[in-house]
Amino acid sequence: MKMHGLGDGPYWMITYAYFLAISTLYVICLMIFGSAIGLNFFRLNDYSIHFVFYFLYINLQISLAFLASSAFSNVETASVVAYIYVFGSGLLGWFLFQFLIEELSFPRRWIFVMELYPGFSLFRGLYEFSQYAFQGSLTRRQGMKWKDISDSSMDKVFYIIIVEWFFSLIAAYYIDKMSSSGKDLLFFLKNPFNKYLLPQRPSLQKQVSAVSVEMEKLDVTQESEKVQKLMRAQRTRHAIVCNTMKKVYPGRDGNPPKMAVRGLSLAVPSGECFGMLGPNGAGKTSFINMMIGLVKPTSGSAFVQGLDICTDMDRVYTSMGVCPQHDLLWETLSGREHLLFYGRLKNLKDSELDQAVQESLKSVNLLHGGVADKPAGKYSGGMKRRLSVAISLIGSPKVVYMDEPSTGLDPASRMNLWTVIKRAKTNTAIILTTHSMEEAEFLCDRLGIFVDGRLQCIGNPKELKGRYGGSYVLTMTTASEHEKNVEVLVQDVSPNAKKIYNIAGTQKFEIPKEEVRISEVFQAVEKAKSSFKVFAWGLADTTLEDVFIKVARSGQAFNVFS
Repeated sequence: MKMHGLGDGPYWMITYAYFLAISTLYVICLMIFGSAIGLNFFRLNDYSIHFVFYFLYINLQISLAFLASSAFSNVETASVVAYIYVFGSGLLGWFLFQFLIEELSFPRRWIFVMELYPGFSLFRGLYEFSQYAFQGSLTRRQGMKWKDISDSSMDKVFYIIIVEWFFSLIAAYYIDKMSSSGKDLLFFLKNPFNKYLLPQRPSLQKQVSAVSVEMEKLDVTQESEKVQKLMRAQRTRHAIVCNTMKKVYPGRDGNPPKMAVRGLSLAVPSGECFGMLGPNGAGKTSFINMMIGLVKPTSGSAFVQGLDICTDMDRVYTSMGVCPQHDLLWETLSGREHLLFYGRLKNLKDSELDQAVQESLKSVNLLHGGVADKPAGKYSGGMKRRLSVAISLIGSPKVVYMDEPSTGLDPASRMNLWTVIKRAKTNTAIILTTHSMEEAEFLCDRLGIFVDGRLQCIGNPKELKGRYGGSYVLTMTTASEHEKNVEVLVQDVSPNAKKIYNIAGTQKFEIPKEEVRISEVFQAVEKAKSSFKVFAWGLADTTLEDVFIKVARSGQAFNVFS
């Protein structure tokens, strides 16, 4: 939700109000049930004191839960710690109360110190209620009233819970801000009026770092030089500017650190779809995760619409759309409800919102047959994928990241989705990762091939095929014993031909275009058929897939020896 523009303030308020409402309802039911079965604990003591005590304590518990959620990044770990805390706090509170408080020789000042422990404060309050209820039942009088608060220790319990509630909320907010935005430990002490009092400087001038061009391809070097010029520019029409970004994951279990992204420099203007190609583990998803704020860059910088992703990510989220690699949907909400929710986050309202939702559902073919109003949990994998794409595009974001958007779609749905994405890029910068060469060629204005965290080449599909595809690809399938004959045949046609593939009798060769004419290849193959059996053969121009394989292999070889 945060990636789609939901601010921390509204999220905290809504979540807090939800848990407070549920907990308050539980408290009311507890008091009603206790009174109904005739417990003096509830009947004799003032109900309003009961309610205030429980209300304050559940607020404290919610704030502690917020604090725990800010301190943990793993859901399973947080759940285990929460269960241990709930069980342990009750057990420890009971232990302290039974063995310390009821001992008359126990110093009174230590009681106050122990009341700072939340579980003990609860038991202390319950103890006061039970004492007043017990005395009331013996003397046939009422139990605790508001006038008795100062005579008991209940007023101290109230004060302590309120103070703990306040400080735990502050601590939760502080830790959450540090962990999510990467701000300084004393970020809240910075003068909020500085940005109005001090002269404004373009955000793209904040960081300019030197680019190492050692062992880089010319196109990659040119892209780095362009980024450096943009970093010094006052204004730019480029929606995304990345400057020597690096991401290093620390080593674990004795393994060395893993460098996922190695000094990436990239500029994507508005209206362009940039495709990221690369084998698994090349660093594509790590780069996307840095750009959408899930992980912090180890070094380098990136700007989206002129805003630094390290310091201004909250503002970046408002103009960003994301289609993650794995669908993040609520199983109980329908497709229409998902789009209504995310549309509101993009500040769409009333008829504008309804129209945007209707058009989004129609564009991804989820409108007909009542599909839009079915729970997302009943959607097929392809339908969920289409809904994720629709969510990323609703509200006309300025920047969209799509991580393998067409995964799991049938050919017809895939083509329809491509049309939607192509239409959406008019005023939007799109970064797209994919393993489909057909998808990359259809959608992308420019492509970058990544190998082991490095950008190996960059350009539009035609440029890449022209640069790396100055050859024909001859494919021939024969019996295994005739593989040598095929090699001799190809060497006769083109001495500089290179074998690029060989498995089970099927061989592929790259033949330089300047060395041979197509007619010569046909004549040579027809002549060879009289000497040995040829099951199948073909001659093709270089495809984007051939370029990808060549660049990936050369990049991996370079990284092995570098």
